[in-house]
Amino acid sequence: MFNKKKQIPNIDKEQLELIENAQKRIRQKKRLYIHFVIFLIGAVFLIIANTALGIGEDFELFGITNWFVFAILGWLFLFLYHFVNVFITHKFMGKDWEKQQLDKLVAQQQNRIEKLKQGFLKEEEKIAQSKAYNEATTQSQTSEKKKRSELTIIVAAGENNAIGKDNDLIWHLSDDLKRFKALTNGHHIIMGRKTFESFPKPLPNRTHIVITRQKNYSASDGVIIVNTLEDAIDAAQSDLNPFIIGGGEIYIQAMSLADKIEMTRVHTSFNDADTFFPEINLTQWRETERKFHDKDEKHNHAFSFITYTKI
Repeated sequence: MFNKKKQIPNIDKEQLELIENAQKRIRQKKRLYIHFVIFLIGAVFLIIANTALGIGEDFELFGITNWFVFAILGWLFLFLYHFVNVFITHKFMGKDWEKQQLDKLVAQQQNRIEKLKQGFLKEEEKIAQSKAYNEATTQSQTSEKKKRSELTIIVAAGENNAIGKDNDLIWHLSDDLKRFKALTNGHHIIMGRKTFESFPKPLPNRTHIVITRQKNYSASDGVIIVNTLEDAIDAAQSDLNPFIIGGGEIYIQAMSLADKIEMTRVHTSFNDADTFFPEINLTQWRETERKFHDKDEKHNHAFSFITYTKI
């Protein structure tokens, strides 16, 4: 013989709740029935005790001599209390009612938590907006400042872009020197170390910014020493129109950063030069002004003043 295991059907949650409720009602009815039986037995016992045995005949309360009447009324009161507790109170204030009250309290707590979360989120949003606003304002001010500042390259170059030899000019053009002085007067002038050292002394009424890789490089008072072109431009931020004045390597670095080129184009090629200006890409630069000067007793070469602006 094989032992067959009893198959237990699958019961879902709703069916289980129905079964539990049915079992609970059965237990309630059993308790009520037991109480009712006890009530009947007690009532019969009191009647027999009073009529047959004469117990309580001498007891008098409120004009009533048979005390078992009070006993029966007491039993009836207990019966009614049990009846109301089982069938009425439990129905309206049972576990379902408790669950509803608990759900309400939980929902209230969740609402309070959500309100607190919303409050925190709003505060964080305000902080983020304030931070973003401050950053945007700072960026806008910086951009506006940079936009108002116009970086200009000023250079004199031959037809073959020659600009110097042995750290000195190849030509001497009086009007070119006057133009250089007029344009740069009162402004910051940015240059490499070799260009600065080619001056007998710092140029008057101009702030000199010297770029050098040498550590502990020193110069006369009032000269700003930096290590990169970017640092030089930052140092000249207070100037609305700083100038790049050379030499060749600094010009190459500045071509992508400058807004304007003020060029003196000397109409002669100088093959013995050792320093050259970079080729101007006319897809990036547009000629906006040109003024021609022929050679004369003060100028050994014809030249033109040309202004380029970045496209």
